[in-house]
Amino acid sequence: MGNVFGRKSRSSRVTEQDKAILQLKQQRDKLKQYQKRITLQLEKERLLAKQLLKDGKKQKALLLLKKKRYQDQLLEKTEGQISNLEHMVQDIEFMQIEMKVVEGLKIGNECLKSMHEIMSIEDVEKILDETQESIEYQRQIDEMLAGALTQEDEDAVLAELEAITQGEDVALPEVPTEPIPEIPEAAKDESERKEERKKTQQRDMLAA
Repeated sequence: MGNVFGRKSRSSRVTEQDKAILQLKQQRDKLKQYQKRITLQLEKERLLAKQLLKDGKKQKALLLLKKKRYQDQLLEKTEGQISNLEHMVQDIEFMQIEMKVVEGLKIGNECLKSMHEIMSIEDVEKILDETQESIEYQRQIDEMLAGALTQEDEDAVLAELEAITQGEDVALPEVPTEPIPEIPEAAKDESERKEERKKTQQRDMLAA
């Protein structure tokens, strides 16, 4: 008993618009039932007027048809009222959808505002600049490495990469045992100058 009286009542999710729609639909259904009943009654009266004419009771048949005509007019009015109720229900339901859309847009705008406060345009531009600088730096390194390695070196690097990927050891070339022939002094000086120029170019590219 204590739990029953102590239980908090849940807030109803039924809105005033929902109640209005329910009432309009109930009125519409009642009018449709009335319309159906009148239609059946009119059909019976039409058959009865036909029978009265056969029996020679023309006045009674005429009076019955006048009554039928009046009920036909009521039936037309009922049809118009049903149409108005249905349009009103549709308008309210569509308005509810629009309200939900507006509420969703409001929540979305608030979310975007909070995200914009976390990351400003300056932060985004800074990240993009740093990313571009990293890409450019990596490109320069790739170009230098590509110029420093021969095709044979490139093939050896790819072979080593493939071996590492497959979990195998790379077969390194054997160290030559024969004595290295001496390089003539002029050719040696020219080779040293080329090597020095190459190192200078690499340092300039890294400094840039």
